[in-house]
Amino acid sequence: MPISKAPYKRVYKHTSQRGNELKIDCGACGRRVPKWKTFVTYRGMRINDPAILQQVDKRMLHLMTQKTRVCPKCARFYGVVQIGKSERKKGFRSNNPNRF
Repeated sequence: MPISKAPYKRVYKHTSQRGNELKIDCGACGRRVPKWKTFVTYRGMRINDPAILQQVDKRMLHLMTQKTRVCPKCARFYGVVQIGKSERKKGFRSNNPNRF
């Protein structure tokens, strides 16, 4: 029985055939992390104001998005990935009356 189950699926498959993996700098903290452990995020600029969108021709609007990879620690901190919850503790109740 697994202790915890991750609430996400990794897109990048890590197999033994790949050999020594490439290490990438985290887009948030700069830490060197293997590529298969990272999560992909997109950074860029968006215009959400409907008044501005009506004034500007969408064909002339070029908003760049940048693909960045984030380490697991930063992915949890910035909300890219939800923190996994333990399967054993789902129905667990504490006997401590001072606990909320």
